[in-house]
Amino acid sequence: MASSDKKILALSGGVGGAKLALGLKHYLPAGQLTVVANTADDFEHLGLSISPDLDTVMYTLAGLNDTQKGWGLAGESWSGLAALERLGGDTWFQLGDKDLATHLMRTLALAQGKTLTEITALLTQRLNAGVKLLPMSDDPVRTMIETATGELSFQHYFVRDRCAPIVSGIRFEGIEAAQPQAEFMRLLQSDELSAVIICPSNPFVSVEPVLSLPGVREALKSSRAPVVAVSPIVAGLAIKGPAAKMMQELSMPASAQAVANYYGDLLDGFVIDESDAFQAEAIEALGIKALVAPTIMKGLRDRIDLAQQVVKFSTSLV
Repeated sequence: MASSDKKILALSGGVGGAKLALGLKHYLPAGQLTVVANTADDFEHLGLSISPDLDTVMYTLAGLNDTQKGWGLAGESWSGLAALERLGGDTWFQLGDKDLATHLMRTLALAQGKTLTEITALLTQRLNAGVKLLPMSDDPVRTMIETATGELSFQHYFVRDRCAPIVSGIRFEGIEAAQPQAEFMRLLQSDELSAVIICPSNPFVSVEPVLSLPGVREALKSSRAPVVAVSPIVAGLAIKGPAAKMMQELSMPASAQAVANYYGDLLDGFVIDESDAFQAEAIEALGIKALVAPTIMKGLRDRIDLAQQVVKFSTSLV
């Protein structure tokens, strides 16, 4: 277990990021970890405010996630969705009966004037997540996917259309007006921060929205804390999600090295899987220290072991 009393900040998208966040939770002392989750894939559906990445991280940290599906809650039921389908309702986005309670609580709280930060804190406390989880912003940002047949909101691209459309561009609606969550920005600028860990999430639609918030990239570059990313690409494939497909469609090689190059001088260190060890030299030629480690997280032990290696690596870069 790490002994430092300084803070570690993890930037996360959904499933892949949540796995490492869970490993960090178990490895680090209580109170040391703060996780900031992407909210650019948030959307409104059936009148509900839904935050897919926030909820995936929250359920995973609380030990409530469905490990088979990779999303949603374990032991979920679907009676409400089946009833909605009988009535001719829109069911392409699957809302489980237990998951629905989260969305109802969030929607009601936001309607009452609470911030996304406030309702996230309440939900994580009541679910015993055990980690401070922050949205990247309390202001709405929406990922829009540009395709040959027109622009799609992220959830329509990702869930309804199952990532089938060819991606020609990505933009973040509302990013210029959005402000980084206040505690997130304060931590980035503080001397108590010992490392920033970019979890193995999709660099384009999970991490880039966070980095694109006004002032975040600059704060990361000026921070004395090392910034370390874990590659979401292993042996040319994404462990989860469409990252590799997006890279190819955006005329980028689907490789760990290409991800390191994408993040560029933002990084002090980059963690790649053993299967990509041959790329370490090229990554270091970019001025980024490389660590080769087993990055495929099949179970809790893998998550904790990777968290330990990433934290120790970041410490060596100070």
